[in-house]
This record gives sequence, C-alpha cells and structure tokens, in this order.
Amino acid sequence: MTLAEKYACAELIQAWGLYRDQGRWAELSATFAPEGEIAVSWFRGPFGAFVEQCRQSFAAGNRSKHLIWPSTVRLADSRAAAETNVAILVRQTIDGIPVDLTSYARFVDRLERRDRWMIVERAAVYEQDRLDPVQPSEAFNKMMRTADLARFPAAYRHMAFRVLAAGRALASPIHHDGSPATDALYARYDAWLAGR
Repeated sequence: MTLAEKYACAELIQAWGLYRDQGRWAELSATFAPEGEIAVSWFRGPFGAFVEQCRQSFAAGNRSKHLIWPSTVRLADSRAAAETNVAILVRQTIDGIPVDLTSYARFVDRLERRDRWMIVERAAVYEQDRLDPVQPSEAFNKMMRTADLARFPAAYRHMAFRVLAAGRALASPIHHDGSPATDALYARYDAWLAGR
C-alpha cells in the first residue's frame, strides 16, 4: 500500500507540470486542494489565483516548460511530504532580445489524501540559474553588462531579472538554500508530517 500511495503522490506532481505547461486549467486546478497555497518567484498565495494568472499569461502567448524529475515522498497516514528536482525553462523577450532562462529548483510539497491525493502547499526552492540569448547578440551582452544582478542571491538572480523585466514583482521571501525562511519552511513541513 505504501508504494502505491507514494506513486500516486509522485504521479500527481508529474501531472501538475504537464497540465501547467499545456494550459489544461481545470486539470491543473484539480491537482491542489481548494484551499491550497503556492509560493514561487513571482507569486505567493492561493493556488486558484495562481492558475488564473497562468491562464492569462498563456493566453498572451507566454510559454514555459517544467522538467520534473522523480519525487522523494515521505508518508504519514493521510499526509505526505515530497521533494522534487525541477528545471524551469522560459523563453521571453527582454528589451527586444529573445532570451532563454534555465532555472534549477526543487518543489517542496505538502499533500493530503482526502477522496484522493491533493497538494495542499507548494514552495519552490531555487538553486541556480542562467540566462542565454536565443541567438548570439552583442545587444544581449550589453544588456547583461549593465544589469544589476548582484543585488539578488545567486540561486535565483537571473530568474529575478526575468520576472522584473516581464513587469511582475518578486514574491518575497523567495526560497533558496541557507535562507532563514527556507529553514523555517522545512521545519514546518517536518512538524506537520509528524502531526504537530
């Protein structure tokens, strides 16, 4: 039974990425509990509002790709905590220059089994990233020479630059290893899984 439960959680996390990237909004919404919360670089709050913002961005022609590795799932009765390596790929035009962002991160999820497994909370923990021109460009090189990336932690500095260039605000705190907010996140997940 434990293996089947772990598989169900891991499959749900994989399905989230497929539905998100393909614009399958009803199926995406069903991966989370109705009161579910999500925290990523550009959004922090109710999952329903996240889906709506993703839908609007998708309708405007913006696309991203989530490459999701197998999950590590810890079970405690009807609760589970999962950690999953991901790569987030985004194509965007900044100052007229087409660029590709590659961001490596982990999804840290709390899940509950109700009538089925659902994600009740997700936080992205960022690790490292890079920004590349789609084609070699002196304009890109000039843009990066003048960009003030050092004001952001190395774990997500190119993601932050991209988010701000898209006209969005950063949803602080943004999780990355070694930050007090991320340490507190892990402690809270562990306590919740233990029933505290």
